[in-house]
Amino acid sequence: MRLTFATYNIHRCVGRDGRYDPDRIRDVIRELDADVIAVQEIDAPDRHGLELAHWLGEESKLKVIAGPTLLERKGHHGNAVFTRCQRGDIRLLDFSVPMYEPRGAIDLDLSCGGVTVQVIATHLGLRPWERRIQVERLLQRVGENCVLMGDFNEWWLWGHPLRAIKAIFGHSPALPTFPSFRPVLALDRIWIRPTGRVKSLAVHRTRLSSKASDHLPLKAVVEWDAEENTDR
Repeated sequence: MRLTFATYNIHRCVGRDGRYDPDRIRDVIRELDADVIAVQEIDAPDRHGLELAHWLGEESKLKVIAGPTLLERKGHHGNAVFTRCQRGDIRLLDFSVPMYEPRGAIDLDLSCGGVTVQVIATHLGLRPWERRIQVERLLQRVGENCVLMGDFNEWWLWGHPLRAIKAIFGHSPALPTFPSFRPVLALDRIWIRPTGRVKSLAVHRTRLSSKASDHLPLKAVVEWDAEENTDR
């Protein structure tokens, strides 16, 4: 069974031209044509308010799991997962460090084509020590059949957070996704456990995706055996 996973930091729907345009983000999500998409920086101050994630899901014909990390009267900011698969248990995790921007993850079980997979979608902090704490907490959640993806904000490929992830997930190519007009940093990552399942991993770079956000989406095609199930 082949499943396609993607991760995309949508930069609050603000493109490289400084324009807030959820329609462009919706169209990039449609371009991805993925079974599971982790999205970061969902922020809707006006047009869609708290319903932006659900609007994007409806427009893309995908189920929505929202994981806001910051709730305000004017809207919310955080993560979401869009999927064609059937949803199982959903666990919203708080990885916030006091005095800094709230961070979290969506940890959920998905069933698709006879395969059950744990998906963890996250957006880590900006400071190295903050990410180190968050990764330690995150890795405590990982099961045997797991996809870990999101914006890890890690510039240094040899940094402690990535070394800790690789110790469990093995190697995954670091493909530059930021900034979208000339990507040089591999901030957005996808890891698969067990290893050896990835058939392709590529940055989704199109005319539209190069303008819609300051990040480019990352997309992986993964082969799963139907008899495999999440072992937590």
